[in-house]
Amino acid sequence: MNGNPSDHPNVAWERLPWKKLEVAVYRMQKRIFQASKRGDTKTVHKIQKLLMKSEAARLLAVRRVTQDNQGKKTAGVDGVKSVPPAERLKMVEAIDPKHTENRKPKPLRRVWIPKPGKEEKRPLGIPVMIDRACQALAKQALEPQWEAQFERNSYGFRPGRSCHDAIEAIHSSIKHKDKYVLDADIAGCFDNICHEALLSKLNTYPQMSRLIKGWLKAGVLDGFQFSSTEAGTPQGGVISPLLANIALHGLEGTIVTAYRDKDEPQVIRYADDFVVLHPTEEGIQKAQTIAASWLKNMGLELKPSKTKVSHTLKTHQGNVGFDFVGFTIRQFPVGKTHTGKNSYGKPLGYKTIIKRSQESHQRTYDESRREDTSTQSGSPRDTRTRSQSHHTRLDQLLPYRG
Repeated sequence: MNGNPSDHPNVAWERLPWKKLEVAVYRMQKRIFQASKRGDTKTVHKIQKLLMKSEAARLLAVRRVTQDNQGKKTAGVDGVKSVPPAERLKMVEAIDPKHTENRKPKPLRRVWIPKPGKEEKRPLGIPVMIDRACQALAKQALEPQWEAQFERNSYGFRPGRSCHDAIEAIHSSIKHKDKYVLDADIAGCFDNICHEALLSKLNTYPQMSRLIKGWLKAGVLDGFQFSSTEAGTPQGGVISPLLANIALHGLEGTIVTAYRDKDEPQVIRYADDFVVLHPTEEGIQKAQTIAASWLKNMGLELKPSKTKVSHTLKTHQGNVGFDFVGFTIRQFPVGKTHTGKNSYGKPLGYKTIIKRSQESHQRTYDESRREDTSTQSGSPRDTRTRSQSHHTRLDQLLPYRG
């Protein structure tokens, strides 16, 4: 361990050379990415094992769950929600693979949070702190392997990608041509992923496979009621978003390869929401059939109440345009003065407008009202801060036109 042993644990923890540790882990991750890119699975597994044993990676994993993550003060079933520096150093040793091999993960603590703008609630599964650190360590090893393989138009829960990239991909697809849209939603994606199908797709080395299977099968404690987990990846785990992306990897490729080269649809996915864009209604219906069949193999299905077919320009089945990741995407007929143009400069007769959706706008407004209500008796400085925050939110609501 770096630092003077006579130092106070707080000082020893702060004096660790974090920049050097990050560089060391990045170099190993880069080697994993490159080996995965060229299809060298043996080398991938070899470097992943090296990274899991690395003290640098273990230190960064512990720092992430105890200091950096938003949920660092959220307790698991053991009640631990604050880890002092001395305990962090012990945790670094505890998550070494030679110690976790025979340790059984503890059940998740069930927490129910309201869905934004809705009465229904979303279930979260909160692991204990040491399991979160183990998951953060495993994620550091698995993520570069899968980043080398993930599909081009997958944007949710990936480093260096955001919902704005997904919106830009949609805009690039429709800015020169109006299209039909399959606006799809997967029913209970995180709760229903088939464990066997997911572990088979991971195709990792045995020790990593046993670790992930243990987290998936850990069970849930809701109050004093324990229930086993036969399917799904718990929302609330550090590694869960990555596992969900791995489970849904291949959906885009399966849909696109079912069409001729010049007839390919555009599939854009953000986490468990995805849209398919195609010039014809028949092409959209075909994509919906293929998607439903593919999802069935992962234990998933499309949610009928939220899956619809629409068109970007004209009314179709009572729908026009669509909402995606908090934005409304729609095309409007306009005159020659305001019309968009194709790549040859020819007027299209319509304008593509992308703006914050009404639901997203209402959610921001409600949050603003709650903040203003809770700070009505604040100081003049608080009032200035609220005013600046309000103007920032208004700037975010301005539409994007293209």
